Amino acid sequence: MKKTFTIEALDRIIEMAWEDRTPFDAITFQFNIKEQEVIELMRREMKPSSFRLWRARVQGRTTKHSKKRGFEDGRFKCTRQKQITHNKISKR
Repeated sequence: MKKTFTIEALDRIIEMAWEDRTPFDAITFQFNIKEQEVIELMRREMKPSSFRLWRARVQGRTTKHSKKRGFEDGRFKCTRQKQITHNKISKR
């Protein structure tokens, strides 16, 4: 069963998937989709060449998987990062 998202939600999922320091767990928390569903969404919504670039970039990247991260808190947060209201996960 395919989940349907608004255009804004699709854009945000794709943006979060491209970000190096945003783990798949954050996407799961905010949009309730698993890593495999993110991969399928990216395959469906992107051009084939862009999808191949993204897959090559994400595969093996430790920052995209929370359990592989080296820092102890489980999440990197810059000291200059500020809170955003109305967002489940603060990004900026």
